[in-house]
This record gives sequence, C-alpha cells and structure tokens, in this order.
Amino acid sequence: MNAEIIAVGSELLLGQITNTNGRFLSEKMTELGINVYYHTVVGDNPNRLAETVECAGKRSDLVILTGGLGPTKDDLTKETLASVLKTELVHDDETLGRIETFFQKQQKVMTSNNKKQALILKGAEVFQNDYGLACGMAIGDHPRFIMLPGPPKELYPMVENYVVPYLTGQSTERIQISSRVLRFFDIGESKLVDLIDDMIEYQGNPTVAPLASDGEVTLRLTAKGEQKTNEEKLDILEKEILTILGSYFYGYGKETLPVKAAKEIQRKKLTLASAESLTGGLFGEVMTAKPGASSFYTGGVICYDAKVKENLLHIKKDILDTHGTVSEVCAKMLAENVKPLMSADIGISFTGVAGPDSLDDKEPGLVYIGIATSQRTIIRKVMLAGNRSQIREKAAKYGCYYLIKELNEGTTKE
Repeated sequence: MNAEIIAVGSELLLGQITNTNGRFLSEKMTELGINVYYHTVVGDNPNRLAETVECAGKRSDLVILTGGLGPTKDDLTKETLASVLKTELVHDDETLGRIETFFQKQQKVMTSNNKKQALILKGAEVFQNDYGLACGMAIGDHPRFIMLPGPPKELYPMVENYVVPYLTGQSTERIQISSRVLRFFDIGESKLVDLIDDMIEYQGNPTVAPLASDGEVTLRLTAKGEQKTNEEKLDILEKEILTILGSYFYGYGKETLPVKAAKEIQRKKLTLASAESLTGGLFGEVMTAKPGASSFYTGGVICYDAKVKENLLHIKKDILDTHGTVSEVCAKMLAENVKPLMSADIGISFTGVAGPDSLDDKEPGLVYIGIATSQRTIIRKVMLAGNRSQIREKAAKYGCYYLIKELNEGTTKE
C-alpha cells in the first residue's frame, strides 16, 4: 500500500505552527509496512484542497488528511472531501452524544456550529476522539481516505488506538515489516555513510537508512517478510555494521545518551555527581529529567565562578592561576573533588569556553570533561562547533557518551 499525507491549515503555510503530525504519521505507516511517498500542506481553501485531494486519489492507495475538522467556517476538510467523492454528510449519533455530554459536564451552552464536529461522510468508519470533540473517519477502498483532527494531543492517541488497528485489519498481506534503530555518537553523518557506503548503495532487504539529528546519527534497519526471518536478517546486518562502526555505537531505538548513561550507572549500582562550569547545570538537568534519578544522581555543583571552584571544590588558587579554569588540571580536580563532596562513586566535570568570545587566549568550543571513578580519572579534550547554546548542549552529550564508554569498557576512545 502506498500512502500520502495531506496537512490542512493555513497556519502551517504561514509558519505559525510546525507540522509534527507528518513525522508521527510517517513513522506509524512505516511500522505498518505502508510506503509514504508524498507529503503535502494546503491552506484552508476549498478549491486548492479539492485539487490536492483529487491528485492524491489518482496516485496513492491511502490518503491521510489532518486538520480542518473543527467547528469554524474555515474547517472545510469534510465538506471538500464529500464534494470530491460526491457523497453527503450526516450526523454520527455517538459523536453528537459525546459532544452534548461534554458541554453538559462543563455547564456550558453548546452552539449550533459544534454539531458540525459530529458530521461524517455517509458510510464512513468512525474513529472516536477520546481527547477532543471532532471524530476521525475512514472511507473508500481504492483509494481509501482517512481524516484526522489536527491537534497532536487528539491525533496521536486516535492513531494509536483506532487507526492502527483499523489499517492492520484491512491488510490482506502476511508480510510484516520489522525495524531496528542503531544510535551512534562522536561521528558525523558523512563519515558514517562513507564507512558503510557499500551497504547503503547495494542494499536490498533489509534496507539501511541514515538520519542525523542533534549531533547524533542513527541508522534504521528495515526488513520485510516473516517476523522470525526479519529478525535474523536484522541480526546479520547489525553485526556487519557494528564490525565497522562499533566504537561509535551506544544504543538502540529511542534510547538517548542521558537515558543510556543513567541505565549503565544503575546497572552497576553506582552513584554520580557533577561539577559544571561550562554547562552551568545542563548536564544535571538532562540526567535528572527522567523519574527515579535520585537512585543514582546524588547532586551537583554549578561552579561557574573561580571562587566557587576554589572555596567549595577546593581547587587551590595557585593551580587556577597557573593552569587556568579551562584546563586538564582543573577538569581533573573538579571531577575528583566533587565525588567525595556529594558522596558519589563517580564524579564528572565540565569546563571550557562556550563563546562567543575567547577566554584566556582559548578559543570557543574548547571543552575539557573529567570523569573520576574509584579506579582512575580520565580527561577528555574536545573541540566543538556551533553557537554558545549548541556548544553547551554538545558538551553535556559528550559527558554522557564518555560515561557510557568508561562504564562499559573502562577506557574511552582517544
């Protein structure tokens, strides 16, 4: 089945909101083995929307429309599709009842235009909205049209709870699609692709697709066939890839660097503390973003000023004067001294120049990360590109990355 997604709304064309629904729906269709070949955004204009729908119906098996199902006059998706398909709109009694109940519970008067949200194309399969008022629906066979509400808080659960089961039930094929995402860090997309160029150029089943985002690179491996055979194919391909890229690999799926680092610390039943100059608490923030962080993260010190480094973390003034706050020596002592201060098994430190100006004749992007364990202290020097915010964010990610490497191997890549 080949699909395309049409996002309806002038606010999308004006840049007032971001079309996050498109990414979400493409991901879900891929999981179902449905190929998404086109994405279109069209404003709240019935003529242009009709032209877009007619074009989509000629070239795609499945057309998914998002938005334009609300109560206002510019919400015209249902009316336009009804006109294109030459069918009529009727009220869905269940949806109308849910809307009336909603207003009764809110002790508000329901206006006549709210009834519009209960209109459906005659004969359509209805998807109830558990988090809003406008229902979704599916109609047709070749092509099949699906209409969904625009707000992500309504669309996401509707897709998960109703649309995915509906499409799964419509499928007559036994072929399944299996995907696996491998995550890499400390390597650019161009270098990664170059190292596995033959695998990408001559791919068949399974396929390999690289994606770069936020300083990381992921590879999505996808196989089609029977589930057991798919997993075997993915295992073989993953092994081949990690033979080449294993030193940059850190996790699977949606497992981010902070999440992976936290898991490794917890797996070894250790605790962590941080001393942050450059990152100003950003590392502590990402490490405590998930519930349960208190089981491994004991605390941190934001030691932005040299006096805090000297008075709280006991870095001697003559050392700071001799080597500077942005130095291997400073990073080493910060990591080692925050560990007993916070009663932790591991201490990690960040010092560097975020920019935009240089500091003590040191260029923006220079970062030192120290990691002190009971066995040893390692210092990693990295040169990062970007603006001030990007350098700080990348430094926090490198801290997570080096923690993972240290905990897994006892050594980190120079």
